[in-house]
Amino acid sequence: MLLKYFYDPKLAHASYLVGCQKTKEAVIVDPGRDIDQYLETARREGVKLTAVAETHIHADYVSGARELADRIGAKLFVSDEGPADWKYEYADQYESQMLKEGDTFQIGNIQFQVMHTPGHTPESISFLLTDQGGGATEPMGIFTGDFVFVGSIGRPDLLEEAAGIKGSAEAGAHELYHSAERFKQLPDYLQVWPAHGAGSACGKGLGAIPSSTVGYEKRFNPALQYDDEETFVKYILSDQPEAPKYFAVMKRVNKEGPLILGDDGMPEILAPDQIGKLESQATILDLSTSAEFSQAHVPGTVNIPHSMLAAWAGWLVDYTKPLYLITEAAELPESVRVLQKIGIDKQLQGAFRRSEIIEQGLATESYQVASPADLAPRIEANEVKLIDVRSDSEWGVAHIPQAEHHFLGRLPEHLTDIERTMPIVVQCQSSARSAIAASILQAAGLDVINLSGGFQAWLAAGLPSTSTVQDNVTCSPGSMKACSLEK
Repeated sequence: MLLKYFYDPKLAHASYLVGCQKTKEAVIVDPGRDIDQYLETARREGVKLTAVAETHIHADYVSGARELADRIGAKLFVSDEGPADWKYEYADQYESQMLKEGDTFQIGNIQFQVMHTPGHTPESISFLLTDQGGGATEPMGIFTGDFVFVGSIGRPDLLEEAAGIKGSAEAGAHELYHSAERFKQLPDYLQVWPAHGAGSACGKGLGAIPSSTVGYEKRFNPALQYDDEETFVKYILSDQPEAPKYFAVMKRVNKEGPLILGDDGMPEILAPDQIGKLESQATILDLSTSAEFSQAHVPGTVNIPHSMLAAWAGWLVDYTKPLYLITEAAELPESVRVLQKIGIDKQLQGAFRRSEIIEQGLATESYQVASPADLAPRIEANEVKLIDVRSDSEWGVAHIPQAEHHFLGRLPEHLTDIERTMPIVVQCQSSARSAIAASILQAAGLDVINLSGGFQAWLAAGLPSTSTVQDNVTCSPGSMKACSLEK
């Protein structure tokens, strides 16, 4: 048997190639949209990709299942569990087998057995793998998708938080408890191959190592230590990370069937003078560094640095509007791939070279960056409005007393709530996210200043902060470890 592991660090997404070396056939489990990596690996290993298997309808990235079915004729093995609203609508366009609890399918001499594991989503299934070509009669491992991770378990609240399906979070939590109880009955020696690692928003506290075993997770996974259903439900629904709003889009796209990319090229590179002729509703996204953007940019543009694109484009790009990029030619292909992975494809209408924009004198706007020492007296005197754009959990640990909280991912929805009679100071943990926020607020017509170094620099300067978690105690440089979080 051949097992190859693929990991996309931008999306914390894991996928797998499983091949039978006797029959030279292979399947991809939970593929991402960038399928060239699978085709190249299959070619190198001397196997033919004949199938795709998915554990569920993914919400955090665009699946590559349809792309593989369309481009190379791969057979689809996908879930037929769950309610009618969560069925693969495009599967009947291709050769496919709809799977339910207890079903099996073969890739050469490798058997996959379906285990229905609802909770994260109603249709979620896992695959028990048995290498019959090697003489085995029992499974050696399980592909858990977003059900069981290393050190964590899939969150059940995404359908409610991101897709707005009321009441689904608690119902999913109860289903997840029973799925976890079934998982605990599996043999300890089984290897566990999940679809995500650390950094994914599909669960809390995911581990950074690629695989585990059932026995290890039973002993040390916090979510698998509960024997009481209600206590488990309370645990699993608390302290989950913010659910990116684009998850609702991904769920629909992967259910209906993503756009086939084929061998389409890059978006057209437009002449600099075209930037002033774009429709007023278009979004212009500048991918330069925050330092470059703060010094010079085109008025009305939003800045998400290339290195932060995967984390924030899904939150901040309007999927209903045309999108244009400002970047350099060398970065454009990877930027486009990142956007395609989260479903931004047909919206992308063109791109501009930043160097040409600068040369033509079109980057006429800037914003101020100032230190905590410079801004603290103005904040104290109420001469500026301070906005903290960190997550809810970071805000809860500690924040600057005068700050108003608006999480970056939801900032565009609350622009009308922000006072416009004074300059706005934006702040995060290190000033990276607040730089994005500064661009959003400035594009909306506000006078903005980015707090250099963020909350870390504020504490390092010996300036006060309060904590809602620690009974509003005052944090000082000596208590930084307890009062602050990493970026």
